[in-house]
Amino acid sequence: MGNLKIFADSTCDLPSDWIGKYDIGIIPLYVTFDQQTYKDGIDLDTPMLYQKVSETKKLPKTAAPSPADFIQAFTPAINEGKDILYISLSSELSSTYQNALIAATEFPEGRVRVFDSLNLSTGIGLQVMKAYRAAEAGKSIEEIMDLLHRTRPQVETEFVIDSLDYLYKGGRCSGMQNLVGSLLKIRPVIKVIDGKMTPAYKVRGSREKALHQMLDNALARIGEMDNDLIFVTHSLADEDADQLKSILQEKTGAREVAISKAGCVISSHCGAKTIGILYTKKTS
Repeated sequence: MGNLKIFADSTCDLPSDWIGKYDIGIIPLYVTFDQQTYKDGIDLDTPMLYQKVSETKKLPKTAAPSPADFIQAFTPAINEGKDILYISLSSELSSTYQNALIAATEFPEGRVRVFDSLNLSTGIGLQVMKAYRAAEAGKSIEEIMDLLHRTRPQVETEFVIDSLDYLYKGGRCSGMQNLVGSLLKIRPVIKVIDGKMTPAYKVRGSREKALHQMLDNALARIGEMDNDLIFVTHSLADEDADQLKSILQEKTGAREVAISKAGCVISSHCGAKTIGILYTKKTS
């Protein structure tokens, strides 16, 4: 890794043991219930989040780290003589990216690079791991930034939302849509397009049907996949995640299919039982 330290924020949803193993710096976003504020993944985990939603009958508010938070996180690495590459949550979804840019100006020019993932969850995590492996291979920061710019548009992020309740509570669908969707058992599928969460299509019927549709979509693109790493990311859907991992490992022959758990910020927008398949298409 030389003198480069890679940072991401808590929405990258990398497995916790990977964060330690690969020495990835994580900067938490904030989750607030009424007057009580928590750091995502530090003071509050996903099961606790759902318990609080159940108790309060409302969703929390989420907020980006401040420029001061970034400065505090970056300073120890800078003082150790390391340069920093921070890969952020999509600028279309949060002010996290902009706040990191502000923080970067407080350090000598070129010491802190900020890259907009234009993604969320392990759609960020995939880019973090690309950067890490390139750095480990001795690539320069310019080469890594070029790799990230080529990788970013190739990241495929698709999630099945089990219920419209959280989208409704979060103001992303109307009460009528929530009622009709619940009655007809409609499960929306969300994709990340141009950095935004976009309803891609809806599946009417069983959860199993929706999961099969998402899996079929991924398997139809085996020829385009970069088989280095595929993520199955979920919010309290362990059994489904295990099944998807097994099928993807068998069908794709990927070097690694990893399961990761969605943190509090991602879960607060999507709800329990949300599950996604995320991978990168081959780059030129």
